Parts: sequence; structure tokens; C-alpha cells
Amino acid sequence: MVENLALALDGVSRRFGGLLALNGFSLELEPGRRHGIIGPNGAGKTTLFKVLSGELKATDGRIGVFGTDVTRLSPRRRVGLGLGRTYQVTRTFRNLTVRENLALAAFGTQGPRFWTLRSWRASRPARAATEENAARFGLGDRLERRASELSHGEMRQLEVALAIGLEPRILLLDEPGAGLSPGERVAMGELLRGLPRELTIVLIEHDMDLVRDVVDTVSVLHNGELVADGPANEINRHARVREIYLGAA
Repeated sequence: MVENLALALDGVSRRFGGLLALNGFSLELEPGRRHGIIGPNGAGKTTLFKVLSGELKATDGRIGVFGTDVTRLSPRRRVGLGLGRTYQVTRTFRNLTVRENLALAAFGTQGPRFWTLRSWRASRPARAATEENAARFGLGDRLERRASELSHGEMRQLEVALAIGLEPRILLLDEPGAGLSPGERVAMGELLRGLPRELTIVLIEHDMDLVRDVVDTVSVLHNGELVADGPANEINRHARVREIYLGAA
């Protein structure tokens, strides 16, 4: 594995019985790169993220994270190496407040192994980190609201805030614009552009305006295979990409 690469995939495949959902996908990203994964429904995008995060095991190929071969490591071990992700369907603790949700992320990075909310409230650094994280993602005035009381856009913001609270070095974002209004998508783009530049981002998204707004480069998947890659502002001119999306060569 190459140590100066944040993420290195070499011929990664995933098979479900007779279905090859991901076929020999390779990708190399330097630290700080912001990269998009696009393609029609069923192209293999979410399968790729599940293989990257360890929820699914790769059938073939190798995955490296900052020089460490993580191909057979558990999701927990990958998180420990700096891999974080969000999901297409928002996952938060809906019965807890925004403050308590963000506190759980702070537990993972700042506290001893066995923390409680009581010990978190007594820790000034943990409280400060939680409030700073909330403010960064536009949730500073929502700290005492239950997650279930937030709007859909705010729930998306909270999910990204939770992922960032774990201090990842690579962040996998699975359709952060899904279900958002046009105005909320603009706000999400601004939020993602404002993330630390040293953070490596891999983004799955159908909204090409959001993709071009956030990432530097793009890979296009179709039927589990890489069919094109290149700069985000040029990829839509690729003949094969136009054929896939528009049905015309």
C-alpha cells in the first residue's frame, strides 16, 4: 500500500451470487482530494461505499487507507484509521437532543472508554467541542432540540456534523443532497466546501450542480464498472457518460 495516498483501491470487486455488483474498481486519492462518484441507479455506487466502510467484504482486490491494507479489517478498525461516512437515509439518534447526539461523537475522540452524559457535562473541553461543531453546521440554536424535531435539511446537517465529530481523515458522503430543497442544497454545498481542506472527501450524489460545487474530480460507474473519470467540470462532455445518461452516443 502506498503511504502517501489517502485512499487506494486496486481491482476491487463485489459479487452477490451470480451478480457482479462492482467489477475491478481502482482509484487513488491523495490527502485532501475531493472526489465524486456518479452513475445511474444500480451502477454500484452504494455497494462501493459499503465495501469501503467494511459493511461488505470485497470479493476481490485490495483497499488501502493511508498506507494500511484494510481489505479484511472490520468497520470499527477502519474508523480508527480515520474513515468516516454518512448514509443515504439519515441516521441519527432521533430521541436525543442535538447536543446529546454530538456528545456521542465527542466521546469517541476525547473521552475515556466508558463515558456517560453526566461525565460529558462535567468536561469543559467536550462541551466546547460539541458547541463548536454545532455552530459550524448551523445548529448552534438547535442544541436542545430533539433530532426528531429538526427539519430534513437540519437532520442532514446533523449527520455530517456527527461524522466530522469523529475527526475522520477520509469522509464518505452518500447523497447528502437527497430530499433537500434547492435552497437547502445550496446551503449543503457551502457547508461541504467549508470543511477542512486537508480532509479527503468521496461524494456520491445525483445532483450534478452539487457535485461540481464540491469536488475536484469524478468517477462514473455503470453496471459496476468504471467507464470514465476526470475533472468534475468536464466529465459531462465525455461521450460514454452522455450515452449512459442521455441515451445518445
